[in-house]
Amino acid sequence: MSAGPALVPAAFPRAARRTAPPPEDAATVRGILRGDGAAFAGLVERYHGSFLRLAGALLGDAAAAEEVVQDAWMAILEGLAGFEGRSSLKSWMFRIVANRARTRRAREGRSVPFSRLEAGDGDGEREPFDASGRWIDPPGRREEETPEGLVARAETRAVLEAAISRLPPAQRAVLTLRDVEGVDPEEICGLLGLSAGNQRVLLHRARARVRAELQGFLRGEEGRRQRA
Repeated sequence: MSAGPALVPAAFPRAARRTAPPPEDAATVRGILRGDGAAFAGLVERYHGSFLRLAGALLGDAAAAEEVVQDAWMAILEGLAGFEGRSSLKSWMFRIVANRARTRRAREGRSVPFSRLEAGDGDGEREPFDASGRWIDPPGRREEETPEGLVARAETRAVLEAAISRLPPAQRAVLTLRDVEGVDPEEICGLLGLSAGNQRVLLHRARARVRAELQGFLRGEEGRRQRA
């Protein structure tokens, strides 16, 4: 089943947003179309978790996300013969997952266009991250550990995951795509039907909320350590 054309914001010039897909994409598609089960299994192993995170971000329901992703894999397998390489295989597959998830939301009567959510200019809040995604003002330090080291710890990851799960759907989807999956901003606009400006606002607010929750956790941990 075709996922339909990408929705590309006019703010991005054609030359800037059209990039050649990785050469391995064509090899992967050829292998799967020849019946190479290992090639398809490798694709599933590589992207299934990412698809679940995206569908879960859009739906807010793990069981529904699993169903959507299973359906999306069938659509991907059926649609590979029509894949023309106008975008990367990853982007094409993400688009199918996003479209399936939005269709599921609409069918269940929970859909609100992302373009109508969280509009605004950021309310003058200072961006807590720099261009590389690092904190400008890290939320607390320990002498023996950096914030990056703390993030690697299981309890901190749990706080991050919980904070992301509590974000409004639009913020959760944008943050998941940008900071977890590493999708380019213009691709996110196409996947979610957002303007470039709205995508930036959603990402800013999502990062600020998650940072605030993590900051509170780290300060609480620091207080417990000092009282011990």
